[in-house]
Amino acid sequence: MEQRSIKRIKSITEFHRSRGLEHPEHPLISVIDYNSVRRPDDIGDVNWMLNFYMISLKIGINGKVKYGQQEYDFDEGTMFFISPNQVFRIEADPDPDSQAKQSGWMLLVHPDFLWNTPLARIMKQYDFFDYSVNEALFLSKKEEQTINSIIENIQLEYRANTDRFSQNIIISHLETLLNYSERFYERQFITRKITHHQILNRLENLLNDYFGNSDLTSKGLPAVRFIADELHISSNYLSRLLKTLTGQSTQQFIQDKLIEKAKEKLSTTELSVSEIAYELGFEHPQSFTKLFKNKTNLTPVEFRTSFN
Repeated sequence: MEQRSIKRIKSITEFHRSRGLEHPEHPLISVIDYNSVRRPDDIGDVNWMLNFYMISLKIGINGKVKYGQQEYDFDEGTMFFISPNQVFRIEADPDPDSQAKQSGWMLLVHPDFLWNTPLARIMKQYDFFDYSVNEALFLSKKEEQTINSIIENIQLEYRANTDRFSQNIIISHLETLLNYSERFYERQFITRKITHHQILNRLENLLNDYFGNSDLTSKGLPAVRFIADELHISSNYLSRLLKTLTGQSTQQFIQDKLIEKAKEKLSTTELSVSEIAYELGFEHPQSFTKLFKNKTNLTPVEFRTSFN
């Protein structure tokens, strides 16, 4: 993101006030209808940071959100997830009439609401809260109805007279919402094949370039984090994508590309096994031989002999 001042919103009450809304019915959790939101005058001039979680479903909003290293377009219905203390920027449509066409909701949840609950400990384990997740969640109409019904239940519960059961019931609904979101993301890995196959193509090209580079001796083997950073996605997102589409972890995928390159060198050059190991970034030839045998059930020498 380019350098801009950061405007931090510390509480849900402050967020309501900044968007021209009435005081929240609950200080730590709120469901907001997008039709009732007023844009601040400086919405596109600053970067924003919230002290609470935001989960939103946006439909027909002509604008973009820049978050981490990604840009998200909300012309169609999408869900979006932001964690506390993460910086994002909003580029709203300058046409004032466009705001009348928007719909959807925002669910705001302060971490204090989750305090001392099992969900507080696992909240950030949900991949879609990752700062550099690759894309928003695109919902079908049926999925949208499912999510909307959960949001309605959360809103009904905090609007009712609170008792000792209220927080646990709302947290149960929230966990159900997150679990459905995780299921729908899993579906998206399969149905949005063009996007994800583009990532696979970029991954293939990246590894081909990496293993084709003569600097491997000094660079060593590529780390999962390095690969994910080069693709501008999170390690968790990449791992989950590969697991869904290929059945492999990122490490396994990298190792398979490495073995392909090793087979090529063993079958087309007269380099020794040690020389090939060093060229592929291994510090110790024994480590290369062990990996090669685990992957092919043959030692490098046995593989090479099979071509003679």
